[in-house]
Amino acid sequence: GGDFNMQRIAKVYAEYQKRLHSNNALDFDDLIYLTVRLFQSNEQALLYYQNRFKYIMVDEYQDTNTAQFTLLNLLATTTNDFGDIEHNLCVVGDDDQSIYKFRGANIQNILNFERAYSGTTVIKLEQNYRSTKSILNAANEVIQNNTERKDKKLWTENEEGDPIHYTLYDNDLAEADEITSQIKD
Repeated sequence: GGDFNMQRIAKVYAEYQKRLHSNNALDFDDLIYLTVRLFQSNEQALLYYQNRFKYIMVDEYQDTNTAQFTLLNLLATTTNDFGDIEHNLCVVGDDDQSIYKFRGANIQNILNFERAYSGTTVIKLEQNYRSTKSILNAANEVIQNNTERKDKKLWTENEEGDPIHYTLYDNDLAEADEITSQIKD
């Protein structure tokens, strides 16, 4: 109520929605939101799409938001001929790579996946084929400090590799200058 910037943002958002409506248009978030509303209010539409998409696979699942989780849950939760609930859903993701919280990504979607879908089989892909041992050891040391993560340990059969050097720069231009200089060398 008393936050001037939030009031301004609310006015801009209202105008944005008005222009979308006047142009008979939807944005990406509206597509998900309105589809969820349709499925929650129209069982026939939900059943049609549950049958149309028998199996669902989602990549980069750590970056899904709550609305996307709701949509997936509606589509992937079906009842078989015996009355048993089924979830023909496969997700791929890495909680340690969740970087889109600022865009609404909800890390709990992947952290609580086994709770939301009991009977889930989890396959951990811990072997890394690209990085050296020194890089993975450093990554493991940093990542293990995350409080919200699944337990895993990255490893490789690659060689030890060069030691890691850490440098702190005063600003992004100084960092860019050093990187450019190293590339030239």
